Amino acid sequence: MKCLSIAILVLALTAGIAGAEERIAATLYKKPGCQCCETYANYLRENGFDVTVLERPKMSGVTPQSAVRKDLEGCHSTVIGKYVIEGHVPVGPIKRLLAEKPDIKGISLPGMPQGSPGMSGIKQGPFEILSITGKDGPAPVYTKE
Repeated sequence: MKCLSIAILVLALTAGIAGAEERIAATLYKKPGCQCCETYANYLRENGFDVTVLERPKMSGVTPQSAVRKDLEGCHSTVIGKYVIEGHVPVGPIKRLLAEKPDIKGISLPGMPQGSPGMSGIKQGPFEILSITGKDGPAPVYTKE
């Protein structure tokens, strides 16, 4: 009986450890040779994502989710599940997006702001992460980080 209890405890602990190590699959599309995109992919890897990098000479329309307006495009697109992540978005808003599952196409940090993940420089204030909705008009703010 004591051996059975120990075996159950070991299995429970092993299952907990395996679950804690699950990585989130992500595909990052980038132009060939872009170093900031590689740095961003490594940042995602360091934060629990299993990233596949695919190089594309043209970035427009590289993903099924890429009906992204020009003003919301980043230098790379990352697809995670049904969402597209444009640009150098920190992992906090990405993990929030995946947990909350809002009815949007994804999120964006347009441009290449200094101090954002994968970019050099010093952060000059909170980043405004925008919602990609597929609608015209100003993009709603998803969060500030």
